[in-house]
Amino acid sequence: MGRKGLLADMAQARLDAKPPPVSVVIPARNAEATLPATLAALQAQRYAGAIEIVVADGSDAPDMARMVARRFPQVRVVRNPDQTTPAGLNRALAASTHDIVVRCDAHAVLPPDYVETAVATLLRTGAANVGGRQRPVGRTPFERAVALATTTFLGTGGARYRVDGPEGPADTVYLGAYRREALEAAGGFNPKMLRNQDYELNWRLRARGETVWFNPALAADYRPRGTVRGLARQYFEYGWWKRVMLRRHPQSARARQWAPALLGLALALAALALAACGLLTAVGASMHPAWPFAAASVPACYLLLVL
Repeated sequence: MGRKGLLADMAQARLDAKPPPVSVVIPARNAEATLPATLAALQAQRYAGAIEIVVADGSDAPDMARMVARRFPQVRVVRNPDQTTPAGLNRALAASTHDIVVRCDAHAVLPPDYVETAVATLLRTGAANVGGRQRPVGRTPFERAVALATTTFLGTGGARYRVDGPEGPADTVYLGAYRREALEAAGGFNPKMLRNQDYELNWRLRARGETVWFNPALAADYRPRGTVRGLARQYFEYGWWKRVMLRRHPQSARARQWAPALLGLALALAALALAACGLLTAVGASMHPAWPFAAASVPACYLLLVL
């Protein structure tokens, strides 16, 4: 179905008070601890239309699929042998049937009006993808600290889907609701982008002349990683695949994305300067007394900002 046909049908559905059916696609791997809350929130949506839920299971063992079959028999589970997020999204997309596709994560909990608001925003804007803000909610002290850090300008560089902002066109959004025909015309999710696949897809949509729309009312709860190791691995992969994204689409670069590299360079130079000051002191060479303090100011200022 073409864009005009879908939007016309959606508008007619609104006039007839019969909201169009929606497919929700979820990639999941070993998510027994978080997926139940995700599925329960989807089944509690205040949406008058039909909602189809498809989970792409890339787990190492059958435990998660068994849990879904036992507790959520209405949910369809398809295998994802690649065990990657974009492959899972594409498999769930292929197994789903409706013209509006809501993308969800196994760590996310959508508020009861999320689908209703997303469909209304698609109707109103005609965008290819509408989404909103990631709202981290931690249960442990560590998760709460991560949640606080990732909702500040210092922690994430001011992206609207992280720190909030006005409604309107955006470069990317958290999760989102897509028009299927726009999603498929763009080629779906890039299976080679193991991270940053949403950002990369939204870039391709915008390159095709489509609109990606940010609506702060579409805020979804997200549970951060619960350990330093898990968080470090997640953000290392984010950075690694952001490098791949910028290599593929250099025009997509934003100023905030250079901050980690610049900080790393500044800390490395500060460490070298402190080492040089120590070496000069060891050999009895003279140096300006302010040099060690100047070198130490970079990590000290960063520590103060973090605190």
